[in-house]
Amino acid sequence: MVIIQVVNVRWFNATAWYGLYLARLLRDAGHKVVVLTQAGTDTHRKAVEWGLDARPANLNTANPLRLVVTFCRLVALLRKEKPQIVNCHRGEGFFLWGLLKGLGFGFKLVRTRGDQRPPRADFLNRFLHTMVADAVVVTNSRMARHFLSAMRTPEDRVWLIQGGVDRERFRFDPAGRERVRARYGFGPRETVVALLGRFDAVKGQRETIEAVSRLVHKQGYRHIRLMLLGFSSATGEAEVRGWLKEFDLERQAIITGRVDDVAACISAADVGIVSSLWSETIARAALEILACGRPLVSSDVGVMPDLLPPEALFKPGDVDAMAKMLTRIMDEPVFMEELRRAGAVTLSQLSGRDFLQRTLTLYEGFFD
Repeated sequence: MVIIQVVNVRWFNATAWYGLYLARLLRDAGHKVVVLTQAGTDTHRKAVEWGLDARPANLNTANPLRLVVTFCRLVALLRKEKPQIVNCHRGEGFFLWGLLKGLGFGFKLVRTRGDQRPPRADFLNRFLHTMVADAVVVTNSRMARHFLSAMRTPEDRVWLIQGGVDRERFRFDPAGRERVRARYGFGPRETVVALLGRFDAVKGQRETIEAVSRLVHKQGYRHIRLMLLGFSSATGEAEVRGWLKEFDLERQAIITGRVDDVAACISAADVGIVSSLWSETIARAALEILACGRPLVSSDVGVMPDLLPPEALFKPGDVDAMAKMLTRIMDEPVFMEELRRAGAVTLSQLSGRDFLQRTLTLYEGFFD
């Protein structure tokens, strides 16, 4: 097939990763894939780095003249490539693809909703998602329920396809574990809690620091360490270090910054935590932690209730609940093992191959 993946996302976030990883899987499976990106963005640079056929298209503009220019360029692209599938991963420009489909270009239009905000259930959105799009892909059950109820999208057009994880790259690395623990001075009897993700208020770094601080200074768990596996983004590293100082956790925590050996760093941890205050509709970091065989606990946002059992979840921003969860981890080795087994069950159906096959089942079904 000839497939266009529209990934007009500025930052290389989970939505962009989902679209580019899918494009790479499809390409490696023998399909011709064109990726439309925004020029000069992190997503475009990552697409080029991955060797994808990345072509900039100004789909995010609100300028009418620029939209006309973009529309004409899309027409030329469709005439040249003649795609069977166009998959839009962002809402900006989606109406242009709906218009082009209506003009008879013959492609099937898929809208993938990988962001946290449910679309407004107004007439235009319902029309675009129920009458124009041939299918809507969602990445978690909460979003699926929104489309089925509020948007009144027909059930056969709503597809739940969670992103997979590269099991070759992300797997437990025993040698890497020892190397990284030595790098950061983690002792053999210390329990390392890892939070993986860019520095941003949404990721809950401050709340995690406060929860770990309570264990250290109020409950006497001197052998717990916190590894903040991330780097400056919307929140700067200096601000994160300020939180560590505020909660007197400078000696028990390290900040890795950008690292090349992410899987080894995850393997160096004893448990992973996702403490996001919202979002996590795709949860790339969670899948990578699980793929490395680390037990995982999380706030119950986004897709996380689909990935973890109820006993591994706490309310977003609830520092008390997070501290209690970490206390149970420290005190109950059996609980840690239960979390590890639950993660293995989840990952058994979330490889890159599973991601590709579910998507192809959708795409190929259009032509049965």
